[in-house]
Amino acid sequence: MGYEVSKTLVYKNEDVQTPLGTASVNLLKSQPVVIAVMRAALPFFEGVLSVFDEADSGFVGAYRASDFQSSKSINTDYIASGKLTGKTVLLVDPMLATGNSLLEAIAKLKDHGKPDKWIVLSVIAAPEGVKNLEENLPEGSTLWCGAIDKGLNEKSYIVPGLGDAGDLAYGEKI
Repeated sequence: MGYEVSKTLVYKNEDVQTPLGTASVNLLKSQPVVIAVMRAALPFFEGVLSVFDEADSGFVGAYRASDFQSSKSINTDYIASGKLTGKTVLLVDPMLATGNSLLEAIAKLKDHGKPDKWIVLSVIAAPEGVKNLEENLPEGSTLWCGAIDKGLNEKSYIVPGLGDAGDLAYGEKI
């Protein structure tokens, strides 16, 4: 997915000196900032960083409160990022259920500056989350999804989904 997104970014042509001569190559005009929604996104984040190996990084700790009912039940206590003004931000989260945690992360990340563009990458999404992001992402944002599943159940879990991506990668939380 990172490779496909790379095709949409802005490049500049530069001459690079090799041991045998000069080569004209296309390089990113500016490096993006890759931000992971932890903990579930860490394996996905590593894959995206393998494409953008010179990108800056950031992290958002986001999780559902035990009384999850709405966007007010999303905790985003931990935000770590450099300045985002003028940057392209790749916000990676493997599962897009309601979209509320991503919107809350974006709201908190705005304290770090106004990016030129937000690009949200998600492996599996629910139609409800896609609709929520389409209606509420900042103008000029894009959403990339690997697959869109049937929908959400009464607990706002993606069906059929995969279960909790963080638990699958790292073991169940207690």
